[in-house]
Amino acid sequence: MSFSYDVKTELSQIENAACCETQQARALLLFGRACSGVSLSLLTEHEGAANRYADAVALFSGVKPDISRSESGNYKVQVDDRNVTDAVMGELSAARNAKKQLCIGKIERDCCVSAFLRGAFLSAGTVTNPDVEYHLEFSCPSAHLAEELIALLQKAGIEARRTLRGGVNVVYLKKSEAIEELLTLMGATENSLLLMGAKMYKDVRNTVNRRVNFENANTARSVAAAGKQRQAIEILQKTGRLKELPEELRTLAEMRMENPESTTKELVEMLGGTLTVSGVNHRFGRIIKAAGLSDTPKK
Repeated sequence: MSFSYDVKTELSQIENAACCETQQARALLLFGRACSGVSLSLLTEHEGAANRYADAVALFSGVKPDISRSESGNYKVQVDDRNVTDAVMGELSAARNAKKQLCIGKIERDCCVSAFLRGAFLSAGTVTNPDVEYHLEFSCPSAHLAEELIALLQKAGIEARRTLRGGVNVVYLKKSEAIEELLTLMGATENSLLLMGAKMYKDVRNTVNRRVNFENANTARSVAAAGKQRQAIEILQKTGRLKELPEELRTLAEMRMENPESTTKELVEMLGGTLTVSGVNHRFGRIIKAAGLSDTPKK
């Protein structure tokens, strides 16, 4: 199952106080597939979300609709009974805005805000597996409901944005911290902890990868430098010029040829710490220059 499915499973199992149950029911209906005096419907992959939607219809109408299942495996709640839709719309219409549109309305209690967001997510929310990316969104039935949802989230201290995708108003969160906060606020604490754990794992993995890349780059530079040093020494040996170098350079050249794969730091240790890494590199630079090679690494 998906991470989004697991979140809905956790949310659908939460028991609400009476005030919260009303707000969750309102959100389930408002953000469902259809919400009008003609039809009420929800299409979802999650059985728990479908049951909660059916409960919401029953809370406002006294009639619990049947839940059917499509060939694709999705759960569908469809209400076309005019008496039922009228009863539900009568409850929802109490919060119409100045333009006579259904709206979220004012939610007084913090617990009810959590319940409303929970209902909206059960009807219209998805969240991506945090191992892949951080993304949570709500598909909203209208632009004004999308804006009201953003305002409700902002009131709770959570930053969200809106976009239009395929003609659908989408409210989304991209920051991991905001998604963690919302999951916790809605009551999906177990999955919020899983997201935090996934984030910590990714952070550690990225740190390790950066360190490995850094070490690999250092190793590559060391190998290239040692190769250039050996090349210079071989040129000086073939032309008989090695013996003309100062003793400290000859000693270092012999040590390099005897230890072709040793790092500069290891050579410093072999010299008994009489020179620093910088000092050894400086002497190798003199050897390379004496051989007529460039000491500047190729870009």
